[in-house]
Amino acid sequence: MTTHTNGSDHVLQLRVIVEAEDFDAAIAFYRDALGLPEEIAFEGEGDARVSILDAGRATLEISNPAQKRMIDQVETGKRQGSGVRLAFEVTDGRGVTKRLAAAGATIIGEPRETPWRSLNSRLGASAGLQITVFEELEKVHDRAQRTGFGTADAR
Repeated sequence: MTTHTNGSDHVLQLRVIVEAEDFDAAIAFYRDALGLPEEIAFEGEGDARVSILDAGRATLEISNPAQKRMIDQVETGKRQGSGVRLAFEVTDGRGVTKRLAAAGATIIGEPRETPWRSLNSRLGASAGLQITVFEELEKVHDRAQRTGFGTADAR
């Protein structure tokens, strides 16, 4: 059962569904190399397979085109393609980036400190996804006190 923690009476979980042509490689990358524990898996007719991996707390980040361009520039030094990008908060950004590269990811942007005090790297990952690995270097409460940060409720 999903734990209800966000104050919503309607949404209990965000699940991102990815079709992977090489299912075993994707599982090896996301479950084994990145370390997302398998919550449950199913097998069905015609070799149908799915594995649901626990990625901790989920958020939906909505960015306008200017923000997307800025993040691409900060993380990689140039504009990246459009589409969905997954971001994983970790406790050792450099170590996880190295581990994922050893597991077959392509480093698009080496770990670097961002203007908002996180250590971010960008990788081309299994199942054709671009991912960001980020390590927070500052508490969210401290960041929210700086100009340009906060929530819509605080404005």
